[in-house]
Amino acid sequence: MSRIGNSPIVIPEGVEVKVDGNHVTVKGPKGTLEREVNPNISVSVEEGKVIVKRPNDEADVKSLHGLTRTLINNMVMGVKEEFKKELEINGVGYRVQKQGNDLNLTLGYSHPVIYKAPNGISFDVPNPNSIIIKGIDKELVGQTAAEIRTKRPPEVYRGKGIKYTYEVIRRKEGKTGKK
Repeated sequence: MSRIGNSPIVIPEGVEVKVDGNHVTVKGPKGTLEREVNPNISVSVEEGKVIVKRPNDEADVKSLHGLTRTLINNMVMGVKEEFKKELEINGVGYRVQKQGNDLNLTLGYSHPVIYKAPNGISFDVPNPNSIIIKGIDKELVGQTAAEIRTKRPPEVYRGKGIKYTYEVIRRKEGKTGKK
């Protein structure tokens, strides 16, 4: 039995969920999200709750059951409150500036790196060494944060690069001299 898949999703006030076959649409104060659900999983809205059910106990259907419920729950949470990820930039001369909806990253390369914001994503730059990524789609927020991080991943000797604020970089000791 899937413990996650069996629990119903309570629809908060101000959020509207529509199910049309395999297509789920969630509307809320922050925006609208849509997703196609696997045909083996049935989704229904009953008494202010979203119920996700599976037809049998095959392994692939069982794994989709909890996943589908979590994806729909993330949609409901996203249209009610935005998701956000925070990145931190470490290194001498490394900084970020916001240009319209895009980011101008100075990361020690011979050229500035311009990162264009995808649809549905907004950036906040409270200081030159931090970035806050906001959006209603949890998957897109995480993907955007990962793409920005790959522009200069943190290195283990000096700790320079872009990292998540909660991330801990295990530092390595440098070379030692000859004996």
